[in-house]
Amino acid sequence: MTATPDHIIVGSGINALVCAALLGGKGRKVLVLERNDRIGGCIRTDEITAPGFVHDVMATTFVLFLTGPAHAALGTDLARHGLEFCHTATPTGVLRPDGSHAIVRTDRAANIAALNAIAAGDGDRHGRDVGEIERNAGLLFGLLGGQLWSWPTFRLLAGEAWRRGPRGLKTFAGDMLTPARSWLEGGYQSELTRALWAPWVLHAGLGPEDAFSGQIAKVIGFALEAAGAPVVKGGSRNLLAAFEALIRERGGQIRTGADVASIMQSGGRATGVRLASGEEIAAARGVICSVTPTQLYGRLLGATASADETATVRTYRYGKGNFQIHYALDKPPVWKNPELGKVALLHLTPGLDGVSKACNEAVRGMLPETPTICVGQPHALDPSRCPPGKAILWLQLPEAPREIKGDAAGKLVVAEGAWTERLREAYADRVEAILASHIEGFKESVIARKACSPADLEAMNINLVDGDPYGGSSTIDQSFLWRPFKSSINHQTSVSDLYHIGASTHPGAGLGGGSGFLLAQRL
Repeated sequence: MTATPDHIIVGSGINALVCAALLGGKGRKVLVLERNDRIGGCIRTDEITAPGFVHDVMATTFVLFLTGPAHAALGTDLARHGLEFCHTATPTGVLRPDGSHAIVRTDRAANIAALNAIAAGDGDRHGRDVGEIERNAGLLFGLLGGQLWSWPTFRLLAGEAWRRGPRGLKTFAGDMLTPARSWLEGGYQSELTRALWAPWVLHAGLGPEDAFSGQIAKVIGFALEAAGAPVVKGGSRNLLAAFEALIRERGGQIRTGADVASIMQSGGRATGVRLASGEEIAAARGVICSVTPTQLYGRLLGATASADETATVRTYRYGKGNFQIHYALDKPPVWKNPELGKVALLHLTPGLDGVSKACNEAVRGMLPETPTICVGQPHALDPSRCPPGKAILWLQLPEAPREIKGDAAGKLVVAEGAWTERLREAYADRVEAILASHIEGFKESVIARKACSPADLEAMNINLVDGDPYGGSSTIDQSFLWRPFKSSINHQTSVSDLYHIGASTHPGAGLGGGSGFLLAQRL
């Protein structure tokens, strides 16, 4: 830049890009520094299987972004720079080993009728659950997406206490902490309906027995019904291109291959950064880091971090890893029920107990015997992702052990205790066998397969510690006011003008850009 930037942003995930675009819109000069050869963090698009097959390697579904405040503020300008979303009326569904299945539509009346047909009363309960999210939207989304340690949040809670009464507010808070298992078993009669919603808690970095998992599953169900499971036309790389164009249009600059090694300080405030190359770059108003606590306090602050911060970051817990598989297919998958071919994100699972079992196995360092498989079908929403008549599949397994201690099925050799190429492909074979049992002629239709273990994901993005895509465990003790640390206050650090955003900070993981939006608002 010809002049000293106002803000330097370290990292270029969705939160960093949102923050940079919003600050630029207010006249601030922003410099985004990314250590990799491309921007995006967990947003990455490549032809990783065969030429002409475009895969979102990690993140792919943007319902949280499309329904959040960042898109409300930036959506028109991003669309002007080419961002376009593709939709389907059937965002999600579940398929069990016996072939029983359920599908969710972007039509509440249809969903109520379909779930009532599965079990009398299940559809009515669904209507009440998503209706409850609507009725409590002001309070709920104020807590999920607001600046918690602030007067506006205090006024929100005080107003709700006045409206509901202190006991009513206490009851609401208690209901929010209900685990998904309790919610599903207490409210839904059919195992199939329970199987429909149980896997979604995994996408919030939780398990079905964790506190708050019931509430987050309701929120996800509400969002899917309201906005579907959109993907970016042409691949998520086009969202990155739109952000880059908008940031540059607003006077910002982006540098890739710029590995920040440390934060420069003077007089107790952050004054700039030092790159691994030795180059020093000053910042007039401060530094914003979209990284994990491990990176911020262990590497970027290093010896300048306080003893308390160093000790606290050692106790910060990361969650389960992710395992991804991508397929290039010679033809669209022939599911035993053709309607499943239109579903954006289809979970393959035995049900609530199956999700619980696989989740527990992964937490204990075991390769799940029957993993929960999320099957994305981007070609059903966006045919431009592959040649005519072909198809691609995006598979995510949110229950992958970070440190491998064994195989729950007792069949795979894991003596190395870590993800190797041999083990990765053997585990992918296990997953493929489950997938092929539901799709006619699947193996004959495969052109190419690319599997990514948790170790591979961390190699792509240093912030995915052991393949954890959520920036750390999302259990209640590491969420809300206590994310990342019990002592955290919004996105501040102990160093003046040094701020922390990203999945490791409130409001947590996902593609909503929430922490970047909140900090930009404040600044």
